Amino acid sequence: MSEVRVRFAPSPTGIPHIGNTRTAFFNWLFARHHKGKFILRIEDTDRQRLVPESLPKILEILRWLGINWDEGPYVQSERLSIYKEIAQKLIEQGAAYYCFCTPDRLEKMRQGQQAKKQIPRYDRTCLRLSKEAVGKKLKAGEPHVVRLKVPDSGETSWEDLVQGKISFQNNQIDDQVLLKSDGYPTYHLAVSVDDYLMKISHVLRGVEWISSTPKHLLLYQALDWPPPQIGHFPLILGSDRAKLSKRHGARSALDYRDEGYLKEALLNFMLLLGWAPKDNQEIFTLGEMISRFDLDGIQKANAVFNIQKLDWFNGIYVRQKPDQELLQLIEPFIAKDADRSLINQTIPLVKERLVKLSDYSSLAGFFFEEPKVDKKIFEQNAKEQLSGAIDILKGVKTWDKEDLQKTLQELVKERNWQTGEFFMNFRIAITGSRATPPIVDAIAILGREQTLKRLQVAWEKQS
Repeated sequence: MSEVRVRFAPSPTGIPHIGNTRTAFFNWLFARHHKGKFILRIEDTDRQRLVPESLPKILEILRWLGINWDEGPYVQSERLSIYKEIAQKLIEQGAAYYCFCTPDRLEKMRQGQQAKKQIPRYDRTCLRLSKEAVGKKLKAGEPHVVRLKVPDSGETSWEDLVQGKISFQNNQIDDQVLLKSDGYPTYHLAVSVDDYLMKISHVLRGVEWISSTPKHLLLYQALDWPPPQIGHFPLILGSDRAKLSKRHGARSALDYRDEGYLKEALLNFMLLLGWAPKDNQEIFTLGEMISRFDLDGIQKANAVFNIQKLDWFNGIYVRQKPDQELLQLIEPFIAKDADRSLINQTIPLVKERLVKLSDYSSLAGFFFEEPKVDKKIFEQNAKEQLSGAIDILKGVKTWDKEDLQKTLQELVKERNWQTGEFFMNFRIAITGSRATPPIVDAIAILGREQTLKRLQVAWEKQS
């Protein structure tokens, strides 16, 4: 294989969701696997839909995930003269033509075709204009576009690297616009020209672009350019097999970051959205992803987005982090004035229960402020059991985990209480919740004064 050169070419019309980012990641993995180049190109020719703040977000997503680019970012709006020159060349050789039809006429034409259940195609009214008529219209400054003249017969096909052979009948392909009336190229012209000039060896994108591919191949053919190899990744569907939307989790990588997901988990999760190893391995280091990724592993069947699977990955990667690194990672999710030494003590307690970094506050929040205890969630015998706990803990000499555990267990045994019931009431009194880190470890950190104070408040609520 000659040098692999792939590209990620987002349009800054919004912040990319997880599906677009997966495309970038797959291209990056393919380039790194083959020691090739990953090129970043910004396709900003759709000026009406441009969202200025989206470009910084696109770059932020790539940088956060470590999807570093080797060239670019190239910006299409800075390359307009190139596209105009190519469009003019196509006109001169008879492969493209000027079209002066108004939007109103085109809309009426489309409506008529739909009423007759015909394939929507431009009717080539302007192709039939004489050279003299075209010259007069251009001289008069009439608004116009440039269209590709698609062959009337034959087919355009290619061997898709993922989907296999795909063919389109040329008589079903529209004479697509190449250059718009504002002088900007359409996606079809710009992407084809840039892929050729940037020496892109492999165009790897989502299956939603399959219908555009024959148009691009016809452009390559008209310009006598060798086309790149082309592959189309499967769609990502929601858990209900419908098109992925926000309700399924179609958010940006930055949204997941801000919710407390680690980039390692997100990368591992995206890897398996449409790609599968030959064995059953699920957890991959970045080095393993690069060494093992190949197009043979890309599945034709659509992938299913499962947020529970992402949570599972995230929990695994959280538990792999050293406590000190985890402390730094949860910084954005805790109060700025929170006691950092106390946080450091509590991390080992909550680490096994953390799914997202943002879970820290709900799991360990009781260490930093006294909980609001709801009398209704206690088990039976709470008043008696809390009273016993207060009396016995007042006399504990060394406030450490071992002595506290031994003392409380002896109390339960001596009073013939149910162990689960006692410790649930004890847990609720201290934390305000029925689900917490190990409660004896927790009071060892909270200290004698705070523990007894909370037990007393909870006991008083029982009367």
